[in-house]
Amino acid sequence: MGAADVIPGVSGGTIAFITGIYEELINSIRSIDLQALRLLGTFKFKEFWKHINGNFLVSVVAGIAISIFSLAKLMKYLLEFHPLYIWSFFFGLIIASALLVSKEVKKWDLFAITSLVVGAVVGYTITVLTPTSTPETWWFVLLSGAIAICAMILPGISGAFILLLLGKYEYIITAVSDFNIGILLVFLVGAVAGIISFSHLLSWLLKNYHGMTVALLTGFMVGSLNKIWPWKLTDTELINGTSFEIERNVLPGTFEQAGNDPLTWHVLLMCLVGFLLIWGIEKLAVTLKPKTE
Repeated sequence: MGAADVIPGVSGGTIAFITGIYEELINSIRSIDLQALRLLGTFKFKEFWKHINGNFLVSVVAGIAISIFSLAKLMKYLLEFHPLYIWSFFFGLIIASALLVSKEVKKWDLFAITSLVVGAVVGYTITVLTPTSTPETWWFVLLSGAIAICAMILPGISGAFILLLLGKYEYIITAVSDFNIGILLVFLVGAVAGIISFSHLLSWLLKNYHGMTVALLTGFMVGSLNKIWPWKLTDTELINGTSFEIERNVLPGTFEQAGNDPLTWHVLLMCLVGFLLIWGIEKLAVTLKPKTE
């Protein structure tokens, strides 16, 4: 999840779904409620830890943190020097993930299909939105944290990409690099408030409208494929006096005409590797399941 969250366009929520921990993650975050605060306030640490599924949450958070700090430079290097390989790998990964998640929908009725289409349209629309120039006031940083963290746990929607759209990706990354405590605390408060409140909504939806919700999340992943398309050309666009680099998807032939090597067979191979990785994880999970019951 940490490795995915580093990349604007790939969601940590997708990885959680692939590895089969998504619903437990949402329910564990949801358990940080008033009862949890009461247990903590009365020093009932053992009951508090059990109530919030502490071992699980610490494992996930620690894994994300370790991955972000250890893989951020590698991902930055790959995106800068080998973008075709990394985007094609994730393209195959997301295709396989969408197929895998769609299996959780037990009945594809009109409501499920509608949810899938809505999710795909929303996911696609988010990927084609243009970054904007936004204020750097405390309330907008707080709001950015709340929105980005919600996107981060949604399959197919990248929290990092949402920050790009809000015009706060570089701002927050700079705050992290400069260790600007004030900005980071405001952002963190927004993130915590956002993820706890949003997890309640997601948990309720999965409990009461499981098929429609999973279909919607599948749609998000399908729509996000537009962002992960390997062959891209970059144009510079001036918006409100600020220059932004706008990426547009092209076919391999157009990519080659622009003076680039499309590496078509390499891209297809990496896409297949990403697809087979998810297929292998699913088969491994099925194999190991009887041993853990």
